[in-house]
Amino acid sequence: MPPPRPAGLRAAVPSTVPGRLAQTVAGRARDLAGQAQHAVGAALRERVAGPDAAERGPAIWGTPGERWFTPDDPIWRVQEDASMYAGGVAALLLQMLHPLAMAGVAGHSGYRSDPWGRLQRTADYLAITTFGTAQAGEATIARVRDIHSRVRGKDHRGRPYRADDPDLLRWVHVAECYSFLAAHRAYGRDRLSPEDADRYVVQSGSVSQRLGTHGLPQSVAELTAQLDAFRPDLEVTPAAIEAARFLLVEPPLAVPLRPGYWFIAAGGVAVLPPWARRMLRLPDRAPLPRLAAGAGQLATRTVRWGIAGLREDRTAGHRAVNS
Repeated sequence: MPPPRPAGLRAAVPSTVPGRLAQTVAGRARDLAGQAQHAVGAALRERVAGPDAAERGPAIWGTPGERWFTPDDPIWRVQEDASMYAGGVAALLLQMLHPLAMAGVAGHSGYRSDPWGRLQRTADYLAITTFGTAQAGEATIARVRDIHSRVRGKDHRGRPYRADDPDLLRWVHVAECYSFLAAHRAYGRDRLSPEDADRYVVQSGSVSQRLGTHGLPQSVAELTAQLDAFRPDLEVTPAAIEAARFLLVEPPLAVPLRPGYWFIAAGGVAVLPPWARRMLRLPDRAPLPRLAAGAGQLATRTVRWGIAGLREDRTAGHRAVNS
């Protein structure tokens, strides 16, 4: 039996010291975790929205004024969610199957020379037209329409295209709407009811209609039907193969960052229609789509965790919107 501990030593080490030490260590661990979370969120925001996103964000979220949508609307809930990362990859892959849309991207978007710039411009458009004021949305759409009016060309078969072609704009919208909604259904934080999913289709269409397209779907059923109706016009062109490889195999990222991106990309591939995966020669046999969906779920949760670390950056914006 060990000898009793001297009373003097017990008195010299108060019983509160271990508790205080544990609290200090736990507090430091929370601080480090919070710093890491904010760093991940800031890195994601800078990559997607640009190095000045922290300054531009409050202008989008916090500027008072009438808005097209509110935080309770399905379009706000879907397009604020971290599932948009996988949804964006899916939208790009699906859109590139239209030869005229792909020819326009290859010839005018600069996706190879300035991939992050193109991504940031797209993110700006979506953020402003979804979360910004109606005045800012109208100005943004006017700029996009002006750019579209000057984009002309021919595809690899010599077929002419123009970016303001209403039918081509309808394809871009249908592919994007389908992809964002499919990704939210697979990875979104909250589930949309069937009625809210239909409202999402209507609300997203109300923005695209301002770009000059027409005959947009008004429900999920119509969205699916229009996507299927486009299939005879779709093909995998050499430009599409090159773009898909750039997007999935050789993304413009440092090698250490690619695995994380590949998890996001896998999530995007998983929500594509099976026929689109087959057209792009992407894995479509069980259990690969299920494994890709698991990767997408993990990636979306990580993105959501990082973005949550920036919540305080949007507090003022939410106050302005809700005031």
